[in-house]
Amino acid sequence: MTIWHTEPSLELANKRSADSLIAHLGIELTESGPDHLTGRMPVDRRTLQPAGVLHGGASVVLAETLASWAATFAVDPDLAYCVGMEINANHLRPVRAGTVTGVACPVALGRRSQVWEIRITDEAGKLVCISRCTMAVIQR
Repeated sequence: MTIWHTEPSLELANKRSADSLIAHLGIELTESGPDHLTGRMPVDRRTLQPAGVLHGGASVVLAETLASWAATFAVDPDLAYCVGMEINANHLRPVRAGTVTGVACPVALGRRSQVWEIRITDEAGKLVCISRCTMAVIQR
Protein backbone atom coordinates (compact mmCIF):
# COMPACT_ATOMS: atom_id res chain seq x y z
CA MET A 1 0.00 0.00 0.00
CA THR A 2 1.24 3.50 -0.80
CA ILE A 3 0.29 7.03 0.26
CA TRP A 4 1.06 8.51 -3.17
CA HIS A 5 -1.65 9.54 -5.61
CA THR A 6 0.93 9.25 -8.37
CA GLU A 7 4.38 7.67 -8.12
CA PRO A 8 6.77 10.44 -7.03
CA SER A 9 9.02 11.61 -9.85
CA LEU A 10 12.21 12.66 -8.13
CA GLU A 11 13.64 13.68 -11.50
CA LEU A 12 10.73 16.06 -12.14
CA ALA A 13 10.85 17.49 -8.62
CA ASN A 14 14.61 18.10 -8.78
CA LYS A 15 14.26 19.65 -12.25
CA ARG A 16 11.41 21.96 -11.15
CA SER A 17 13.50 23.03 -8.14
CA ALA A 18 16.52 24.00 -10.28
CA ASP A 19 15.95 27.77 -10.27
CA SER A 20 14.93 28.16 -6.65
CA LEU A 21 16.21 28.37 -3.09
CA ILE A 22 16.08 24.57 -3.03
CA ALA A 23 18.80 24.22 -5.66
CA HIS A 24 20.77 27.17 -4.27
CA LEU A 25 21.17 25.26 -1.00
CA GLY A 26 22.07 22.05 -2.86
CA ILE A 27 18.95 20.16 -1.77
CA GLU A 28 17.95 17.16 -3.83
CA LEU A 29 15.28 14.51 -3.47
CA THR A 30 16.89 11.09 -3.39
CA GLU A 31 14.34 8.39 -2.62
CA SER A 32 10.67 7.65 -2.24
CA GLY A 33 9.18 4.68 -0.46
CA PRO A 34 5.56 3.63 -0.05
CA ASP A 35 5.15 6.03 2.90
CA HIS A 36 8.10 8.42 2.90
CA LEU A 37 10.14 10.89 0.86
CA THR A 38 13.87 11.38 1.39
CA GLY A 39 16.25 14.16 0.41
CA ARG A 40 19.69 15.43 1.30
CA MET A 41 21.49 18.74 1.70
CA PRO A 42 25.20 19.53 1.89
CA VAL A 43 26.61 21.21 4.97
CA ASP A 44 28.89 23.75 3.34
CA ARG A 45 29.37 27.51 2.92
CA ARG A 46 25.78 27.86 1.63
CA THR A 47 24.17 26.22 4.66
CA LEU A 48 26.47 27.19 7.56
CA GLN A 49 25.84 29.99 10.03
CA PRO A 50 28.72 32.33 10.97
CA ALA A 51 29.62 30.11 13.96
CA GLY A 52 30.51 27.33 11.52
CA VAL A 53 27.60 24.95 12.12
CA LEU A 54 24.54 24.08 10.07
CA HIS A 55 22.10 27.01 10.09
CA GLY A 56 18.75 26.10 11.62
CA GLY A 57 17.00 27.94 8.82
CA ALA A 58 18.66 25.68 6.26
CA SER A 59 17.35 22.64 8.15
CA VAL A 60 13.87 24.18 8.04
CA VAL A 61 14.17 24.74 4.28
CA LEU A 62 15.09 21.06 3.84
CA ALA A 63 12.16 20.01 6.05
CA GLU A 64 9.59 22.18 4.26
CA THR A 65 10.92 21.14 0.85
CA LEU A 66 10.39 17.48 1.71
CA ALA A 67 6.94 18.09 3.20
CA SER A 68 5.87 20.22 0.24
CA TRP A 69 6.90 17.70 -2.39
CA ALA A 70 5.50 14.80 -0.38
CA ALA A 71 2.18 16.59 0.03
CA THR A 72 2.12 17.39 -3.69
CA PHE A 73 2.70 13.73 -4.60
CA ALA A 74 -0.04 12.61 -2.18
CA VAL A 75 -2.89 14.56 -3.82
CA ASP A 76 -4.53 14.39 -7.23
CA PRO A 77 -2.88 17.36 -9.02
CA ASP A 78 -5.96 17.85 -11.19
CA LEU A 79 -8.10 18.44 -8.09
CA ALA A 80 -5.81 20.11 -5.54
CA TYR A 81 -2.44 21.64 -4.75
CA CYS A 82 -0.63 22.04 -1.43
CA VAL A 83 1.00 24.97 0.33
CA GLY A 84 2.73 25.27 3.68
CA MET A 85 0.67 26.55 6.63
CA GLU A 86 2.97 26.06 9.61
CA ILE A 87 6.35 24.54 10.41
CA ASN A 88 8.31 24.04 13.59
CA ALA A 89 11.72 22.56 14.21
CA ASN A 90 13.82 21.44 17.13
CA HIS A 91 17.55 21.63 16.42
CA LEU A 92 19.19 18.88 18.45
CA ARG A 93 22.80 18.51 17.36
CA PRO A 94 25.30 20.72 15.51
CA VAL A 95 26.79 19.63 12.19
CA ARG A 96 29.95 21.25 10.81
CA ALA A 97 30.46 19.45 7.48
CA GLY A 98 29.23 16.64 5.27
CA THR A 99 25.64 15.98 4.31
CA VAL A 100 22.37 15.80 6.20
CA THR A 101 19.48 13.60 5.15
CA GLY A 102 15.81 14.29 5.79
CA VAL A 103 12.95 11.80 5.73
CA ALA A 104 9.36 13.03 5.57
CA CYS A 105 6.58 10.72 6.81
CA PRO A 106 2.89 11.55 7.09
CA VAL A 107 1.26 12.03 10.46
CA ALA A 108 -2.18 12.82 9.00
CA LEU A 109 -3.39 13.03 5.39
CA GLY A 110 -6.71 14.83 5.37
CA ARG A 111 -8.82 16.33 2.62
CA ARG A 112 -8.04 19.93 3.69
CA SER A 113 -4.73 19.58 5.47
CA GLN A 114 -1.79 17.25 5.88
CA VAL A 115 0.73 16.98 8.71
CA TRP A 116 4.25 15.67 8.04
CA GLU A 117 7.09 14.76 10.38
CA ILE A 118 10.59 15.30 9.03
CA ARG A 119 13.60 13.75 10.74
CA ILE A 120 17.00 15.11 9.69
CA THR A 121 20.10 13.07 10.48
CA ASP A 122 23.84 13.50 9.98
CA GLU A 123 26.13 11.08 8.13
CA ALA A 124 26.45 8.94 11.30
CA GLY A 125 22.66 8.60 11.48
CA LYS A 126 22.37 10.85 14.54
CA LEU A 127 19.26 13.01 14.80
CA VAL A 128 20.11 16.64 14.02
CA CYS A 129 16.64 18.17 13.73
CA ILE A 130 13.05 17.05 14.03
CA SER A 131 10.36 19.10 12.36
CA ARG A 132 6.60 19.03 11.86
CA CYS A 133 5.02 20.77 8.88
CA THR A 134 1.32 21.36 8.26
CA MET A 135 0.28 21.68 4.63
CA ALA A 136 -2.97 23.17 3.38
CA VAL A 137 -4.69 21.18 0.63
CA ILE A 138 -6.32 23.73 -1.69
CA GLN A 139 -9.04 22.52 -4.03
CA ARG A 140 -8.70 23.73 -7.62
